[in-house]
Amino acid sequence: MSSAVRFSRTKLSPGLLLGLSCTTALPALAASDSDLLTRSTLTGDWGGLRHQLDADGVKFTGDYSGETAYNADGGLHRSARYSQNIKLGVQFDLSKLYGVDNAGKVQLTINDRRGNSASEDLVGNRLPIQENYGGLYTRLTELSYERSLFTPALNVKLGYMAMGNDLGGLDSGILCNFMNAGFCGHPLNMSGGSGWTNYPNARLGVRVKYDLSPSWQLRVAAFNVDPESNGNSSRAWHMGPKHTTGTVVPIELVYKHAGELPGEYKLGYYYDSSDVKRIGSDDEVSGRGGHYLLIDQAVWRSPTSEGRSLHAFGQYSAASEAASPFSKWYGTGVVLYKPFEGRPRDTVALGYGRAVPNPRSRDVQQDAALANGAAFPNLDSAEQLIELGYGYQATPWLTLRPNLQYIIEPGAFSGQDIDNALVVGLQVKAAL
Repeated sequence: MSSAVRFSRTKLSPGLLLGLSCTTALPALAASDSDLLTRSTLTGDWGGLRHQLDADGVKFTGDYSGETAYNADGGLHRSARYSQNIKLGVQFDLSKLYGVDNAGKVQLTINDRRGNSASEDLVGNRLPIQENYGGLYTRLTELSYERSLFTPALNVKLGYMAMGNDLGGLDSGILCNFMNAGFCGHPLNMSGGSGWTNYPNARLGVRVKYDLSPSWQLRVAAFNVDPESNGNSSRAWHMGPKHTTGTVVPIELVYKHAGELPGEYKLGYYYDSSDVKRIGSDDEVSGRGGHYLLIDQAVWRSPTSEGRSLHAFGQYSAASEAASPFSKWYGTGVVLYKPFEGRPRDTVALGYGRAVPNPRSRDVQQDAALANGAAFPNLDSAEQLIELGYGYQATPWLTLRPNLQYIIEPGAFSGQDIDNALVVGLQVKAAL
């Protein structure tokens, strides 16, 4: 695909996106065949049209997430911040549409983000307290084509898409029982020290999955690296890169086992061919990489209550020591599914994370402070995070997640002496 290709010269404004959402909802408001509290999506089945379109090969999806965070103690300021994300998508199943076996699927997704950052404005820490904050504009998030190739074991997807949709995170979704971006998604030092991009940033690329056995899978991908387009609203609808610096290639080995105590294990490595400046030096580093290990393992299952189980998770990742200001991430925690008999879809989640700044970055900050005649604070070695949350499934389409986050050493990455912060949050998720 040519780097000059553009999706459209006409940008969707936030008002137009909202209008699309409202238009989507109108059939549901007029329909009487589904109750608001029991249907699976907020906008319902559109009087049967949505189900019929899905059967014919056109599947519409959408979701809203809103995250409010109040800094109750420590940090920089006492106040609250709100951020939101609206995602709308449509998938075209070409086999159903044209009656051809294994014709593949086309996915189109757009995102709109708005709001303010509790981390930037209130706490001063590195790990975003609201995982849906960043890139506050309407953008194309995915335009991809996916199909099996030669054998059902081999699946290929190519086009314009976010890396984290298929690599770097746990497929089980256990990590998005948390509101902090340090947990939800992939470890953030990947994007901090390479061309790996955070969702909803998308890039031209190709991803290959191959089933080695029913339990083992190999994933390999290659994505264009274009730092100038990250968070750049003028590139919101441009699929082609503005300034390519290299290619990032992640390789991931996945093991999943079923049974009474199922589990998921991922071992990954990535390499970015871009030349970047070495931290604390005018020299350049030719290429940079990193590796990671992700685990989700059920450790207990109730013998008397179907669906009640306890899962433990673990994360470890390390990035380039020469070029990444964020060198290591450690995360661990537990999630209890169905905590009460009458609440089959609720969850309780407790997690701990530790983000380690690169010592080279700390040396640069200290030297700059001394050169300006300022004292450098005596900081610990990392920003740490503790989060406790309860996921309340109010309806099949609505989840409310009140949570507490305690941020230890918020100024570890900025070199500032900031008091530990206690943040009270509420996450609202709705399937549209």
